[in-house]
Amino acid sequence: MQIYKVGGAVRDRLLGKPVTDIDWVVVGATAEEMLANGFRPVGSDFPVFLHPKSGEEYALARTERKSGRGYGGFTFHASPEVTLEEDLIRRDLTINAMAEDDQGVLTDPYHGQQDLENRLLRHVSPAFAEDPLRVLRVARFAARYAGLGFRVAPDTLELMRQLSESGELEALTPERSWKEISRALMEDHPQVFIQVLRDCGALKVLLPEVEALFGVPQPVAHHPEIDSGVHTLSVLEQAALHKQPLSVRWACLLHDLGKGLTPQSEWPQHIAHEHKGLKLIKCVNERFKAPRDCQELALLVGQYHTHGHRALELKPSTLAQLLQSFDVYRRPQRFEEFIAACEMDARGRLGLEERAYPQADYLRGAATAARTVAVQPLLEQGFKGPELGEALKRERLKALKAYKEQHPQ
Repeated sequence: MQIYKVGGAVRDRLLGKPVTDIDWVVVGATAEEMLANGFRPVGSDFPVFLHPKSGEEYALARTERKSGRGYGGFTFHASPEVTLEEDLIRRDLTINAMAEDDQGVLTDPYHGQQDLENRLLRHVSPAFAEDPLRVLRVARFAARYAGLGFRVAPDTLELMRQLSESGELEALTPERSWKEISRALMEDHPQVFIQVLRDCGALKVLLPEVEALFGVPQPVAHHPEIDSGVHTLSVLEQAALHKQPLSVRWACLLHDLGKGLTPQSEWPQHIAHEHKGLKLIKCVNERFKAPRDCQELALLVGQYHTHGHRALELKPSTLAQLLQSFDVYRRPQRFEEFIAACEMDARGRLGLEERAYPQADYLRGAATAARTVAVQPLLEQGFKGPELGEALKRERLKALKAYKEQHPQ
């Protein structure tokens, strides 16, 4: 029995990055031997065991063969005869197909270390094209390591293009797709993830609503970058730079989908794109079964982001409706995330990345003013039921009128 550290732990150590999760592969052992040594089985599709003390995962060396469509369409074979090289060749990228023994000796049969030095994301073998999930994984790694200068190797991009055209991407489950998309959006350069998907033709399969934004112009006065797709990438870039949570990044990706529906005859104007985009945002949310907080924020940002930009001009009654739409009295954090998404939208424009966004503090102040209206005095006046709700609305509107008078444009 020989045990090797494999995959990301080896890659990140060689890159000088922190190693968080460690995967181990065991060569020359049977499942019975693992159990006899106190390991606990966890794998249903193939033999994976938890170490009796550390709890880390140890997998028996295995080979795999394509037996059906999609991510799960594989038959695995684990036995003591499977070599380390045979186990490593089934992995996606050369930089993930290296192993280290307990002495730190590197096994690198597919030149992953050289690709690390050359900053290349390259597939290990032609079997790469058998697993559609790898399109998303490679794009995610491109987003993770873009800051170090990594790029996808041309021959790997070509295999990703073939996968995108094969119909295999449609076999991915919403859960698997969302797992990769959500992880990619939380990388340092999530816009690279979207760009790589576009470069290999996967974006038009997975997110045709986002693909449709590219080539659609916007008014240059507000959008010096002009292209709606480029703007979306820039907004996503700003969200990452400002360390926004997943819900905000998801909303940033989808906020302008309505612009892809504007007839060419109306370009570069996009009248009512906020409302038009809601059905598309809802469709994308459902396609990937996004978490509820992501779904809700994406819809609200899509509908109201221009309200955010015009916050200083809004009438008190419109402000009151906006606050009510977000349920700021019970869910203040969601409104804070809306403000963040609006600010990222304002900054995601060529040459305007550093400009001030006074609307943010104005909206926060308005929410505070409305929230400070107390219910108790209204109860003491005898209001109850629906009448209490109406009285509360009136008092909040008064508070917003006073707030607006204190903050003239």
